[in-house]
Amino acid sequence: MKRWKNRPEGSNWGDFGEDDQRGRLNLITAEKVRQGAAEVREGRTFCLSLPLDYPGGNALAPHRQPPRIQPTQRQDRRFFNYSFANEGPYCDCGSDDAVLIYTQYSTQWDSLAHIGQHFDADGDGVAEAVYYNGFRAGEDVVDPDARDTGRTSALGVDAMAAACVQGRGVLVDLRRHFGDQRILVGYDTLMRVLDIDGVTVETGDMLCLHTGLAALVLAMNRQPDPGVLHNACAALDGSDQRLLRWITDSGIAALVADNYAVEALPKRVCDDGVRPFVPLHNHCLFKLGLPLGELWYLSELAAWLAANGRSRFLLTAPPLRLPGAVGSPVTPIATV
Repeated sequence: MKRWKNRPEGSNWGDFGEDDQRGRLNLITAEKVRQGAAEVREGRTFCLSLPLDYPGGNALAPHRQPPRIQPTQRQDRRFFNYSFANEGPYCDCGSDDAVLIYTQYSTQWDSLAHIGQHFDADGDGVAEAVYYNGFRAGEDVVDPDARDTGRTSALGVDAMAAACVQGRGVLVDLRRHFGDQRILVGYDTLMRVLDIDGVTVETGDMLCLHTGLAALVLAMNRQPDPGVLHNACAALDGSDQRLLRWITDSGIAALVADNYAVEALPKRVCDDGVRPFVPLHNHCLFKLGLPLGELWYLSELAAWLAANGRSRFLLTAPPLRLPGAVGSPVTPIATV
């Protein structure tokens, strides 16, 4: 039975199939992978991840904590610098550890289960909580505590991981134009930057926005200053409807930034009534199935691309294949 009767205005629900969980990643075709590979000329690579214990503390997001690493146990001992002589006539030693990690603490992907909306998808006149392609909260997108053996949760990062997330990346260097000043980037501003820099964005590209915020985070050495960071660097204006329409029309397969949330928070309020808390997230994740990458480290790549008159590169960025997770740490690699 079809999951939904109504689809949100401006959405692409069903365009990739009624049960699709990959969304716009479907636009990364074999040809797009070849286009990405064609950008490799020097064989130079860039790590686009912050160390995963950055930003540090939880002053920026009280509900998220830094990773906690600890040794596992072996023979009732801490398995770290462990001597196998404890178990017999052996001369070697070893270490083994476990980690508790908040999946969206540092450099990350948002999966399509990260943001949904109350929407009357089944046409009964009552809005229910649903996610991309009509997957319903509680039935399809399942709380981890409610999952039993054999039951899976839809729209997790494992669907992204299975798609591999490798293709052509395109970088827009907002920091080069605006420095570290706080500025809301809407449609007009973004189009002006693309035109000045001669950047072309095509269907299936993964668009990366360099604002410089991750570089500021890195310089703070795990002691982030919320007063500075919340008022620094460019961020997309999620309330700009023309910008949202451009994201739809551009055909990009993913949208990435080196800041928090890609869009400005709190958002610019331009209307009354019930509205999305995070309008760009709502548009991308809920309506388009367009994954968002946040807090990527793009400054070194941006500097190299500018020095070499380029904006495109091969981007390889699969998340952890963690079933049902709504976000994932990621160590993206750019190859030029």
